[in-house]
Amino acid sequence: MQQPPEAQEVRGQLARIITSPEFNVPERLRGFLTFVVEETLAGHGDRIKAYSVAIEVFGRTQDFDVQNDPVVRIEAARLRRALERYYLTGGRDDPILIDIPKGGYTPKIHRREGCAAAPDPVAATAPIQDAKPIISERFKQRTFVSRTSTMIAALLLLCVAASVGAVVAHRPDAAIERGNPEVTLFVSPFANLSGTEGALYAAGISDELLNQLARFRELRVISRERPKLVSLGPQLLQPDAVQYLLEGSVRLVDKRLRVSSRLLNGQTAEIIWNEVHERDLQGAERLDIEADIATKVAVAVAQPYGAIFSPTSRDVSARAPAGTDTYVCVLRFYQYRREPTLEEHRVTRDCLSKTVAQNPSYSTGWAMLAYLYLDEDRLGFNRQQQPLAGKVRAREAAERAARLDPSNVRALQALMVVLFYSKEPEAALKIGERALALNPNDTEILAEYGSRLAQSGNRARGLAMIEEAIERNPNQTRYFIAILAQNYYLIGNNERALYWIRRANMSKFANYYLTAALIFARAHLEEETKASVREFLKMRPHFFENFDEELAMRNFNTQDRLILIEGARRAGFPVGAIDY
Repeated sequence: MQQPPEAQEVRGQLARIITSPEFNVPERLRGFLTFVVEETLAGHGDRIKAYSVAIEVFGRTQDFDVQNDPVVRIEAARLRRALERYYLTGGRDDPILIDIPKGGYTPKIHRREGCAAAPDPVAATAPIQDAKPIISERFKQRTFVSRTSTMIAALLLLCVAASVGAVVAHRPDAAIERGNPEVTLFVSPFANLSGTEGALYAAGISDELLNQLARFRELRVISRERPKLVSLGPQLLQPDAVQYLLEGSVRLVDKRLRVSSRLLNGQTAEIIWNEVHERDLQGAERLDIEADIATKVAVAVAQPYGAIFSPTSRDVSARAPAGTDTYVCVLRFYQYRREPTLEEHRVTRDCLSKTVAQNPSYSTGWAMLAYLYLDEDRLGFNRQQQPLAGKVRAREAAERAARLDPSNVRALQALMVVLFYSKEPEAALKIGERALALNPNDTEILAEYGSRLAQSGNRARGLAMIEEAIERNPNQTRYFIAILAQNYYLIGNNERALYWIRRANMSKFANYYLTAALIFARAHLEEETKASVREFLKMRPHFFENFDEELAMRNFNTQDRLILIEGARRAGFPVGAIDY
């Protein structure tokens, strides 16, 4: 039977949780967790009730009405979800587990199976001096969060798996912080246009929306009241240089909830995007409704190819607010990803190279640059005359991006792809799983991870993930549609392969024509096959001189290589003799 954790270990775990970037919650929830853990350690677990939490943590008065004020129940549900997220991501190897079972507020604290107790933990219990005030004054007078001892730190290291995930989570220099040249999104609390119940929904949606938006690291998300717009001639300007502003309102009428949200250009107040969500409140859980609406708004606004990151015109600089050169680079990157071309690759790589030179701690910039370095090799785009190959520089850039910000999904996505092309699929898939857990609403990682799963042999799950990403994000890059078609071709589902390749239609991307030619040839569409062969060879005339090496570089297994080689011959490509 495992030995229960010592108080020192529990306090060390508590400090680890509330200071982790993966535990992305408001200060009041950190106070909530600290209160219930310390009360339990003091032997007062039976006294942890909604009334005591409301007074000690949320500052309610002595006449607090437990029946009519659901604040503790609502915040406890959010805390449970936050703890679950933490233990799926940053805390997946932590030795001490803390959770709050439903039906009460007393935490369950136990040791993870397989992790032994720390030998004689010493009294390194000095309080954290710079901890933020996250609980009521009365509670702060009688509790504190301790630093972990050297012994406990050693135990934690023993319980962490020696995997790529551990490499990603490591910061070699604690002074390095994530660079912040991203586009700034100010989020105003949603206005309540109804009574008391409407205020609860408005507050809940606003809070959940901030948590969802914070997962998209291309944005710098700031919570505040709507900044005052100052009229100056024909334009509206503001002194604090707002780039984008998200606001909304909540209205309740006859048990129906109507939530309106708008994205505005912070400099002109022009409405760039707006959406209305309506819900029937009868028989529905408030928390589920709040989470669902907040997720839909966050995804529509912040995801790749969403309202903020959708390069809608050839001149992407016209899409960005003034003074946001880095944002232009990000837009260029997503434009390039939609349909990779030689020219867009060069321009985007130059733009991002300048960005990271000016902002060396900008994780997202390094991640995007890793893709462009990799494409020098896998697509033959703009190879640089440097001693290191594009794939080597891609790995360096991706690893740097992940070190700078281990919670940046885009950094983990880039590292996953680079590892996969470096013939390390197992490590790549671990990174992909971690990235998806950090932000399940990011359809870019959903599709990218799905494509790697499919190519690794888990085609049922991989294809389902790619199709889900395309369904959830209508602006999703057509690159993944072509990947979908290729995978259906490899498993012999010709009907689905033909359906998806016709939807891809990437007229400027050479590899689209290769996949299309194979699918059209199997479908006996001779004219379309010939046209696709012709276009591909025009763009990549030397590709089949090293066809087997090209397939090997993309980490196709032997069976898939044989299918692709046979298909290329049938389509009429100049495939030479290849031995297996």
